[in-house]
Amino acid sequence: METRRDERIGQLLQALKRSDKLHLKEAATLLGVSEMTIRRDLNNKSAPVVLLGGYIVLEPRSASHYLLSDQKSRLVEEKRRAAQLAASLVQPHQTLFFDCGTTTPWIIEAIDNDLPFTAICYSLNTFLALQEKPLCRAILCGGEFHASNAIFKPLNFQETLNNLCPDIAFYSAAGVHVGKGATCFNLEELPVKQWAMSMAQYHVLVVDHSKFGKVRPARMGELTCFNSIISDCRPDDELVNYAKAHHIKLMY
Repeated sequence: METRRDERIGQLLQALKRSDKLHLKEAATLLGVSEMTIRRDLNNKSAPVVLLGGYIVLEPRSASHYLLSDQKSRLVEEKRRAAQLAASLVQPHQTLFFDCGTTTPWIIEAIDNDLPFTAICYSLNTFLALQEKPLCRAILCGGEFHASNAIFKPLNFQETLNNLCPDIAFYSAAGVHVGKGATCFNLEELPVKQWAMSMAQYHVLVVDHSKFGKVRPARMGELTCFNSIISDCRPDDELVNYAKAHHIKLMY
């Protein structure tokens, strides 16, 4: 039988499907209860959400599940189409870098199961997708875990990443803008993204069309950092002309 606490936890989980975190005060207003009531609700080790620094986030062990379920419910066909184009670039025995995000698992899913490859990743949802590939040698970079986006931020790049040179790096982004470049929401993602930009031989930005024209807080770099931009449909003329002028291959 569902208790009132279970009902409140369920409402918080639904709210976190729309945002990676929720302030305690906002949660109290949403549920119509006091902040102390929510603190009591979360003061149970079995709760799938936790309170960190005044914000409610997914408990780390459930973070990957959230990301996997989220990517199945938003712009699914658009992400799948872009991902299939990206996967077509992969050749046998290559070493590939896979970024975090909700589009990346679709790239991995689209890779033929008979194709052997090595994959470098730093997020749980990407790692879980790689486990489904029988001929994949997966390298998961460790470090400080961030529950909100289920990534590991390396503490020492010398341990693993600086010993690797990927053939292709597949990047995700939350914003693609001619003037501001590629951007994402979370600053903690930048060190690994920028490592890949310095070490990979070929750089592929994979986004659905909703990311075009958007600018987010954390800047990855100029669009000229990428050899190819892949999406589910044609960008606007400004981006098309920019790509042509800077010899960036567009695939859609």
